[in-house]
Amino acid sequence: MTSLTPTNPAHRGSEALRNIPKKYSLCPCASVCRDQRQRRLAAASWVLILALGAASVGHAAGQGERAPEPARAAAPVDLTGYWVSIITEDWRWRMMTPPKGDYASVPLNPEGRRVADQWDQARDEAKGEQCRAYGVGGIMRMPLRAHITWADDWTLKIETDAGRQTRLLHFREGDARTRDRTWQGRSVASWEGGGVLRRRQAAEEVFLGRLSDVPDGTRAPIEYGTLKVITTGMRAGYLRKNGVPYSENAVVTEYFDRHGGPGGAEWFTVTTIVDDKLYLGEPFVTSSHFRREPDASKWRPTPCEVDRPPS
Repeated sequence: MTSLTPTNPAHRGSEALRNIPKKYSLCPCASVCRDQRQRRLAAASWVLILALGAASVGHAAGQGERAPEPARAAAPVDLTGYWVSIITEDWRWRMMTPPKGDYASVPLNPEGRRVADQWDQARDEAKGEQCRAYGVGGIMRMPLRAHITWADDWTLKIETDAGRQTRLLHFREGDARTRDRTWQGRSVASWEGGGVLRRRQAAEEVFLGRLSDVPDGTRAPIEYGTLKVITTGMRAGYLRKNGVPYSENAVVTEYFDRHGGPGGAEWFTVTTIVDDKLYLGEPFVTSSHFRREPDASKWRPTPCEVDRPPS
């Protein structure tokens, strides 16, 4: 009876040697025998190589490649909802339009200062470029509300009421390709880290006998994880409303981190790094804070507007 037991591919080469007809094992002289042995060994080697290759292909085909998990399902934190910017620093540059030439704390190089000193608000308005200050390099520093949703399983969408801007953060790089430059550019997103921490009571809370940030006196688990976004391909814009420039070749890198706050409030902080060799002597780094709102009752979309600077 013929055995149906499957054989190991690694043994098929030796089987090939054993199955060579015996008539080839007889030879008239030593040199002929040596040549025949070499031919048999070469043939057996090829059989072994082909057998192992077929087994490898069959194993890969059987196992298959696992499809990547969609970004929405893989999200370590939930950034969706309505958020309002909380401005507690840089008030004079964010809540108002600073005077021309006020670019304190921005690391402009000589060319950047030259361009900033030539800012002309009337010229921007005449050219229909009031949205220069609402581009990706400065939008998250503006006083505004943001609405974050999933456009699909691979694209996070950020809408702003001030300036009526829409940002699409693509987790698949190919989806971000477009020919036209826009105020918000082409953004490629990724998740970094992620997990849940169970917090212990802080030392100062033990001393004071209270839990300041959670009303019911518990320490709720903390979800953590960072949304990283890299944006290129934007139109040239302003870091501040008074014409402090960044070029169309700038690279804007952002890190979104969600965290808790007093009274159980939910916050996220976005750290923005603008790298622009044309106008900046070094990267311009800022951190902007947003607090979650319960609903859309305060959502008031308005077009791009820039107040007149104080005279």
